Amino acid sequence: MTDYGHDLAFGSFLTPSAGTPEQTVSLAMLCEQVGLDLVTFQDHPYQPGFLDTWTLLSVVAARTERVAVSANVLNLPLRPPAVLARSAASLDLLSGGRVELGLGAGAFWDAIEAMGGQRLTPADAVQALAEAIEIIRRIWDTDTRGGVRVDGDFHRVHGAKRGPAPAHDIGIWLGAYKPRMLQLTGRVADGWLPSLGYLADGDLAAGNLRIDEAAAAAGRSPSAVRRLLNVSGSFTGSGTGPLQGPAARWVDDLTRWALEDGISTFILGTDDPDDLRRFAAEVAPAVRELVAAERTAPVPAAPVPPAPVPAAGPAPLVQSRHAGTGFAVVPTPDDGVRRSSRRVWDEAARPTGPAPDPARRYTRQELVGGQHLIDIHDHLRAELAQVQDLVEQVAAGSLGVGAARSHLNTMTMRQNNWTLGTYCESYCRVVTTHHTIEDQSMLPHLERADPRLAPVVDRLQQEHLVIHEVLEGVDRALVALVSTPTGMDELRAAMDLLTDTLLSHLSYEERELVEPLARLGMH
Repeated sequence: MTDYGHDLAFGSFLTPSAGTPEQTVSLAMLCEQVGLDLVTFQDHPYQPGFLDTWTLLSVVAARTERVAVSANVLNLPLRPPAVLARSAASLDLLSGGRVELGLGAGAFWDAIEAMGGQRLTPADAVQALAEAIEIIRRIWDTDTRGGVRVDGDFHRVHGAKRGPAPAHDIGIWLGAYKPRMLQLTGRVADGWLPSLGYLADGDLAAGNLRIDEAAAAAGRSPSAVRRLLNVSGSFTGSGTGPLQGPAARWVDDLTRWALEDGISTFILGTDDPDDLRRFAAEVAPAVRELVAAERTAPVPAAPVPPAPVPAAGPAPLVQSRHAGTGFAVVPTPDDGVRRSSRRVWDEAARPTGPAPDPARRYTRQELVGGQHLIDIHDHLRAELAQVQDLVEQVAAGSLGVGAARSHLNTMTMRQNNWTLGTYCESYCRVVTTHHTIEDQSMLPHLERADPRLAPVVDRLQQEHLVIHEVLEGVDRALVALVSTPTGMDELRAAMDLLTDTLLSHLSYEERELVEPLARLGMH
């Protein structure tokens, strides 16, 4: 696992179309509305069919309030670095610290030269970029006295005034693929921004290694460099390649790149508003969920000899299935508490899998899979409890205090109800995506690896379908909440049923799967 410790972020890579300028800006505004973190545009100043990227970034920054903006990436040979430094700092100040700086060494040299730029060899272009970064950073450094002096081979300033300083530490992200650019990224940049379509298998790992080595040689921590990735794909019912298929496939791919290759910012290249909505609503929350669970998962303790079982009666079911096995991951027991009088399945009819081998001992690595499942479930349990509490606070009319205030924004009751609905719907999407990942990946693998698990896998998949119907009931209750006087009663009943079914299911799933996951692995 490669993890550089950066918070996850999700953004868009939009076409700066000059033919439909207002539509381009509206699409950027939609990105903010659906909850994305970043809006980026390519920069080809020699392309008359495109808007000027810097002008477009300024307009988008003025029409939004939260989302960050960046070029992806700026064509440095046509943008003098000293002027660019002031432009970036100025827009950062005007936007409240929402500007990042993606830079490229240059490409399409015929077009650059036609616009008055200087044609450079690949090596010279990298050197010119290094000089430009030095100038930009020195212009921003207003704590140092005196003018900026850089006497480079391609960029020179002699006593340029410093400032203005940006509102925040603007990240300089480099679009890099070849060794010289990757080494420069490790030495001086704040981020690595390649496009997945230009990478072959293994290029992410190889690029990370080269960046890490260059960072260490320069006395920097590898974690000083954020890893970003431009991605594209298709939301379809099925697919055979990366980011080709349902949202669950996207979640699986992005989570793998985050955990295995340290990618912390995913930027989707599309102008399709529906794809942007799905990316923000279905993919991003689930990836955050899975990565957070992996990051917070405690490392299981080394197996120890089992303690003697007391003679005073049998242990509870969950413990008895693992007692005497040296198994250090403890499933969460079902406490038997039920809020709703409705029963959506017969719990007594649940099948059980093969008993654990009492002679088997498990390594720390083998135990990670089961603990990972429990950690994800614990996060779902915590969020479920939070939603249930919000429902009760709404019912009691006490939204003006505590967590309800922060979640519901202390608006009018009707607006609070809609905010509550949005929160619940977001949670429901996370649960549904989690179950989809299990159904399409983990459960089929376990069944193939050990056919004795087939009855358990079938039952778990059936319960996932039932839980989906219960979630649909929550959606219907949310509509009733804002349209009828009895809406709160319906929502409370729906949430009680969801609590009963989900908690019971999660405990059953852990009871049956934590040991097979250790024995058979996740994939």
